[in-house]
Amino acid sequence: MPATHVAIAVFSFTLFVYSQVASAALTLPLRSKKGMVVSAHPLASEAGISMLRKGGNAVDAAVATTFAISVVEPFSAGIGGGGFLLMHSEKTGDIKALDFRERAPLKATKNMYLDAEGKVRPNASIKGYLAVATPGTVSGLYEVHRRYGKLSWQEVMKPAIALAKDGFILGDVATWRYLQTNQSSQPALLNNPALREIFTRKGEFYKPGDKLVQRDLARTLATIAQNPQSFYTGSIARAIASDMVKNGGLITLEDLKAYKPIWRTPVCGNFRQAKICSMPPPSSGGVHLLQILNIIGDTDFKSLRWHHPDAIHLMVEAMKIAYSDRSQYLGDPDFVKVPVQELLSPAYAKKRRQEINMQVARPSIEIKPVDLNSKCLRFSPSPCPRYESPETSHLSVVDEERNAVSLTFTINLSFGAGIVTPRTGIVLNNEMDDFAAAPGVPNAFGLVGNDANSIAPRKTPLSSMTPTIVTENGHFRMAVGAPGGSTIITQVLQVILNVLEYNMDVGAAVSVPRIHHQWLPDELRVESWGLDALTVQDLRRRGHKIKETAPWGNGNAIAVTPDGTLEGAADPRGEGSPRGL
Repeated sequence: MPATHVAIAVFSFTLFVYSQVASAALTLPLRSKKGMVVSAHPLASEAGISMLRKGGNAVDAAVATTFAISVVEPFSAGIGGGGFLLMHSEKTGDIKALDFRERAPLKATKNMYLDAEGKVRPNASIKGYLAVATPGTVSGLYEVHRRYGKLSWQEVMKPAIALAKDGFILGDVATWRYLQTNQSSQPALLNNPALREIFTRKGEFYKPGDKLVQRDLARTLATIAQNPQSFYTGSIARAIASDMVKNGGLITLEDLKAYKPIWRTPVCGNFRQAKICSMPPPSSGGVHLLQILNIIGDTDFKSLRWHHPDAIHLMVEAMKIAYSDRSQYLGDPDFVKVPVQELLSPAYAKKRRQEINMQVARPSIEIKPVDLNSKCLRFSPSPCPRYESPETSHLSVVDEERNAVSLTFTINLSFGAGIVTPRTGIVLNNEMDDFAAAPGVPNAFGLVGNDANSIAPRKTPLSSMTPTIVTENGHFRMAVGAPGGSTIITQVLQVILNVLEYNMDVGAAVSVPRIHHQWLPDELRVESWGLDALTVQDLRRRGHKIKETAPWGNGNAIAVTPDGTLEGAADPRGEGSPRGL
């Protein structure tokens, strides 16, 4: 192609992208040479960058940011939940993965949510004490800081303690608006006296612009700053266990004492010149992110304009295959055999790619998980994958030495189980709903799971959280992640492709419209402002069932530009922001 045509194509592509983004607040990236923190809340990002200013490293900043998010995003993530962390050492090139996800209590049983007739009891896994799994956030943060932090534990906790004690102004967050307007969700939350006392004024939820002070949480965080084990063996543990006994919950002192985060081997794969590493099971995120990229293979997206129908069609067909496999094979690897190597093998990607007809969308009902020839893999098939709540939070951190942390954590649904342990300020998760209550039985979202993700004592529920770190030639290239339940995997996929394939800056990469398909329901979700009419017409001609929806997700990313500058951005769909040195 002549150079002039290339220039015109690039210019046209740029105009197209920015015209699409213009209607939805394009995020301009922040640039810095020395270090950067991006999270879902500006106060949390400021907490993290303050650690870098004090001479701390990426781990110090990540821990401070995570504790701060626990204060300023109490509805989505906190110390009453759990999550996953990926970290990159620029000096050694090593990437490590830490699983601090919640776990089922010792008294949990496979059929604990079923009635005498074998039917799932409504809301039993969603609200109330039986919905709570053993939290892991405090243990996970202490573990990574103990090994790799530079500043003192007390220092990294100071910002969160101050935010809880002194309070902060509530932003115009969608979750708060939802709680104010959706009357159906309020009774369950208002049933818990401790939660009602903190988050309402005489039963009325706080509004954006109000100041929220959490004195009990401040005292809890101060106790953890002096002794992090107090959450698992001390006064905080006793408060949680005592409240559980009084209200029919399952978590005991033994559960809390036994909790330990797990260092796992990240799943990694090559895409173009990059090495992409993400979270292994019990997250499905890394496996299926890499599986989709493997199926895309060497397809030259750069020769196509962004969101060309051919590119979308291929991505969507690959998404269907990955989510179909997720429904059958993914679970906690400490309890079931998860065929990671088989799912990520080039031969398997080639086989599944050959099933894709580039002119016709295959109905989801015709897409089945392939028998991977292992008796222990033949679980009862389920008609669709599990959902996780979008109420999750992600943060990305890079320090001056280019060490990086990508961390995603959650309490699951909005305000978790709707429970605050009295006098602690801790909002407890409802992560037990991420298990399959029974094979073939729908959960609260009308979706079902399978035996690989059934409930068992100390088992970890399946997740879609996808904290990801990209390197090139052993050096840091990008950290990325997102909340959004089952859409997390496809959000991260698209941000990576936007940066690596389409050469977008990270601001554009996290801003532009998204697509999502998760096998079942058989619909291609697109943001209502996302695709032009001709593209939609082309996709419908191929058989895609398009559903236009409101914008979703709240991802963020940090990348390195060719001149070595850090470039960070938060999703304009949320209220997060980057902070740089």
